[in-house]
Amino acid sequence: MNADLPGSSHGNSLIDAVADWLMNQALGTASLEDLLTECSLRLNAAGVPLWRSTIAFQTLHPLYEAVSLIWFRESGLQPVGLFPEGANARTEAWLRSPQYYLISNKLPFLRRRLTGPEAVIDFPLLEELKALGATDHLVFMVPFGGAEYAAPGHDGILGAWTTDRPGGFTDDDIRALTRIQSRLGVACKIAIREQITRNVLGAYLGPDAGQQVLLGHIKLGDGETIHAVIWFSDLRDSSALADRLAPDEYLALVNDYFACTAGAVIDSGGEVLRFIGDAQLGIFAIRGDHVDEKSACEMALSAAAEAERRLMTLNQKRSTAGEADIDFGIGLHVGDVMYGNIGVPERVEFSVIGPAANEAARIEGLTKETGCRVLVSDIFASQVDRSWRSLGAHELRGVGAPMEVFTLEKDAD
Repeated sequence: MNADLPGSSHGNSLIDAVADWLMNQALGTASLEDLLTECSLRLNAAGVPLWRSTIAFQTLHPLYEAVSLIWFRESGLQPVGLFPEGANARTEAWLRSPQYYLISNKLPFLRRRLTGPEAVIDFPLLEELKALGATDHLVFMVPFGGAEYAAPGHDGILGAWTTDRPGGFTDDDIRALTRIQSRLGVACKIAIREQITRNVLGAYLGPDAGQQVLLGHIKLGDGETIHAVIWFSDLRDSSALADRLAPDEYLALVNDYFACTAGAVIDSGGEVLRFIGDAQLGIFAIRGDHVDEKSACEMALSAAAEAERRLMTLNQKRSTAGEADIDFGIGLHVGDVMYGNIGVPERVEFSVIGPAANEAARIEGLTKETGCRVLVSDIFASQVDRSWRSLGAHELRGVGAPMEVFTLEKDAD
């Protein structure tokens, strides 16, 4: 039935419309940002006087453990809040928040009137909201596991509805919000799962390769031939370092090295496709009008320069700690590669293969012989105007004809 709620200025039919909209969104591809914004606007339109609404949820991401979204009636969605791993547990604001109280006491909701004789201001956040004009605050939890509440670290969303209407929420408002928040939880669960899937694929495969997998390219042989700048880098004296250091110390060192090289590739617009022990393979894809050969080569050179700057900073830190410097080599080449799934049907890897990828690895191998940290192929050097110095033609293992390689003047001194 769609009879009006007793004494309500917003009928069941309007709240039904919001609930139906949320269920339709759960079947679609709405983002979490759009879900919170549109749901808040529709509730306002249905007569529920929202001034502020929030949701927060845990996520699976290499850098962040939780995400929060806040919407205001006047200013809309605020910048997304990202919480680094372990950050909440260390902050006084979190430990003194209504949300933490809700979780630690296993409560499904917590309501606080902020004005009038029934006002209870027992959390610092409530004082802040009242000072901004809020009159009523309802905190809620929607667990994804089917339980009445979610313990810390479990799936679910934490949310809050806030109004600035004199007298706060009516009982009808609370009934409508309680009904809608479970539907919002369903839609959010689907969107969070999709976001986590993208996060995991991006972390393990890279953003572009991860997107290819999401598009269904998961079969052995699925892929395409692309033109790209190929980056290959390798840590110097890694065997000796592994023998000398404890396993955890060596792992920390390798991760520091990857932060210099792989981090520079990603920050410069490239994509890291494989970690091969302490070596890495990356590309700067050349696709149509977006990135041409010259632009891709410039991006790769910027990444190499940034990697060297990071190495200098890292070695200064290691020197202060009484540790020896580390070093690496980088080989850069341009060519066509097969970009797709390789392996066996039961276990595939999205990467690039082909002669150009092998040649980039061989060029990097020459950095040990020449004493130059960065070497590029003749094809690469022809694309960008730099002070190149030729190191002559070299025989590359597995490559038919000798290849002339170049270095920047500063690396050749």
